[in-house]
Amino acid sequence: MLLTVDHVTRYRYDHPVRGVAQSHRLTPSIFDGQRVLSWSVMVSDATKGAQFRDGAGDALQSWTVKGPVSVVEVRVRGTVETHDLAGVLRGHRESVPPDAYLTDTPATAADLALRDLSAAAKGTEGPLAAAHALAGAVADAIVYRPGVTEARTTAAEALALGEGVCQDHAHALIAVARAAGLPARYVSGYLFADQEGAAYEAAHAWAEVYVAGLGWVGFDPANRCCPDARYIRLGSGFDAQDAAPIRGVARGPGHEALEVSVTVTETAAQAQSQQ
Repeated sequence: MLLTVDHVTRYRYDHPVRGVAQSHRLTPSIFDGQRVLSWSVMVSDATKGAQFRDGAGDALQSWTVKGPVSVVEVRVRGTVETHDLAGVLRGHRESVPPDAYLTDTPATAADLALRDLSAAAKGTEGPLAAAHALAGAVADAIVYRPGVTEARTTAAEALALGEGVCQDHAHALIAVARAAGLPARYVSGYLFADQEGAAYEAAHAWAEVYVAGLGWVGFDPANRCCPDARYIRLGSGFDAQDAAPIRGVARGPGHEALEVSVTVTETAAQAQSQQ
C-alpha cells in the first residue's frame, strides 16, 4: 500500500513561554515492511538540533524554539510504501538485547490480575503461540472504548476497568508477556483503517513480543490482528512515555493546551509513479 500521513500537533500556551525544547521520534522505521518515499517534519519558528539513531534503531531529532512564544506547531507529512509481513519486524537493525525488554515500568507493572491473565500462555506450544494467546486474552479482557482512560492510566488500572484504548491494550499485553517471560515493548505509529475498514483519525499504538528464532512480532489487541500493510511503524520503547513520538519541555509558567490532528490516506500507485 501507499499511505500518506498528515499529522499536526499544536501546543498553545495561555501565557508566552520563554522557550520550548523537543525530541521527536517521528521518522518511520527502516525495515523490510515499509519504505519511505517522502517525509518531512517541520516545527514552527524552530531550530533543528542533533539527530541520531538510538540502540532500538529509532531516529531521534531534537528541536528548540526561542521565546517568547504562545503557539508551537509540529507538522508531519509524507508517503510510505508498506508491505504485509504478518507482523514480523524483518530487516530492522538494532543493538539493544531483547531481554532488556523484560524490565517493568510503572505503566506496565503486572499486578495479581495481570499475572493471572498471563496464564493464557500456559499450555501453548512455543513462544509464538503464547504471544497470540496473550494478545487474544488482552483483547477479551479490555473492551475498546475511547475516553474512559487517560495518558497516565496503567495496564493494571485498564484491566480493572475492563475498558480502554490502544495504549491500554499495548500496555496490558506488554505486562502479561513479560510476566510470562517474553520480552515485550510498546510501538507507536499510524494505522490507515481498522479491521472493518473504518478510517483512523489518530495515531495508533501496539506491542511487539520477542519470539526466539523469529524476532520481534507485532500484535494489536485493539484490532485483534498483527500489524500489516495498513500500519506505519515509527518507533518503540518500554512503554507509551518512552516511545512517545514527541517529548518536550517548555520554560515558563504558561498552561499548555494540546491539539492533535492525524489523517492517513491511501495514495493511488499510478498517481505516485507519475510524480
